[in-house]
Amino acid sequence: MTQVCLDLPESVPALLHCRPGELNKELLLAAAAHWYQQGRISQEWAAQIAGLDRTDFLLALARMGKDSFVVDFDDLDDELARG
Repeated sequence: MTQVCLDLPESVPALLHCRPGELNKELLLAAAAHWYQQGRISQEWAAQIAGLDRTDFLLALARMGKDSFVVDFDDLDDELARG
């Protein structure tokens, strides 16, 4: 497994309203949600990165106010044009 080490100010957990031990989970979820929203990874991969199953990942997105399903509107237009 790849590990990443980040140096963050001591005040970050307090700013995020989480305990220092929860910061890792917060960062993984934030990264997974961001990459999923960009269309760079699938729901399955995002859930795995966040350490959740797909249902819990979708619920976490909803709590974050993020879209659960990424739609490429150009692809949608093409599908609709095909009937």
